[in-house]
Amino acid sequence: MKDDTKITHSGRHPFDHHGAVNPPVYHASTILFPTMKEYAERGDTAKVRYGRRGTPTTFALEDALTALEGDAAAGTVIVPSGLAAITMSLMALVQSGDHILITDNSYGPTRNFSNSTLARFGVEAEYYDPGIGAGIEQLIRPNTRLIWLESPGSQTFEMQDVPAIVEVAKAKGVKTFIDNTWSGGYFYKPLAQGVDVSVQAGTKYIVAHSDVMLGSITSNEATHEQIYSSTQSFGACSGPDDIYLALRGLRTMGVRMPRHNESGLAIARWLQERPEVIRVMHPGLPQDPGHELWKRDFTGASGLFGFVVDSTNSDKAAAMLDGLKFYGMGSSWGGFESLLIPASPEKNRTATEWNPGGFTMRIHVGLEDMDDLIVDLDEGFDRYNKAG
Repeated sequence: MKDDTKITHSGRHPFDHHGAVNPPVYHASTILFPTMKEYAERGDTAKVRYGRRGTPTTFALEDALTALEGDAAAGTVIVPSGLAAITMSLMALVQSGDHILITDNSYGPTRNFSNSTLARFGVEAEYYDPGIGAGIEQLIRPNTRLIWLESPGSQTFEMQDVPAIVEVAKAKGVKTFIDNTWSGGYFYKPLAQGVDVSVQAGTKYIVAHSDVMLGSITSNEATHEQIYSSTQSFGACSGPDDIYLALRGLRTMGVRMPRHNESGLAIARWLQERPEVIRVMHPGLPQDPGHELWKRDFTGASGLFGFVVDSTNSDKAAAMLDGLKFYGMGSSWGGFESLLIPASPEKNRTATEWNPGGFTMRIHVGLEDMDDLIVDLDEGFDRYNKAG
């Protein structure tokens, strides 16, 4: 079954709900049982037994995302945010005395959690060059529990050789986790390459409307039960209305993602030609250092990438950003709208350096008309040049 068909049909069982096309929203805490015997055996026989453990609304989204992540996926757990997906998946596998390896271009809060909470529990996080590939073998210790990947990486968009890292990890008995939010699970299938756990901020391309916080943890057969049991013990659960909105957003992913891909690449090429831009970080561009890895592993690109302008003068950057009509300034991305913000990757680097010679910008290309977005940027560069 192709992805667009999976997105349309997975998790839907209309005739279980009187023919309703979409799964209903179940608001429930207490679940009643008709007999004492059924109540006593609920843990073994009843999938729906307490609201926190999930309802048919929850299971519909989990089933759909499991299908989207591919045949190697054994199951998905829905959690209240992307960061919760990161932290709860990590906590499911690590214990005191463990060593973990994290790519140096990972999402900032992943680093913060590892350096604070995990360190407090006796887990040592070591950061590695995202371009290390099979060389990661030199960093693995007897107590290395897992390797954290993000490809492309946060803010600077370096690609990782995921299969090479996975091959080394499997030979050493080390689990691999990846933040797959950039692809939305649509353009990349990490579990098919042997990764054990794929997390996403469903807030981004799954929900796609910038109005819900949600996360997902999809894992293979070897890790799913451990992930599920651990997340249940934390007592975290997502509200049914948020899950319903995520299901609604998911159904249009097959239309949205190709548009993000097309418009994002077009604007990346346009930025390459600007004299003010000294670098564009987009793995879909042939000139990008990670392009061959992207072409091998991905079927497309999202609308998120970065670029560097030729000045470090914040007044020039502010002149450009403050007058934009169609690009908002705010955290997150993956919605229908375009965003453009300043970025500071150098603050979250220890194994590598980020010193590109200018101001780093992160752009998310939304679903607006591409010509309007280019005119808006062009006018922004006019203000940038006049401010200097």
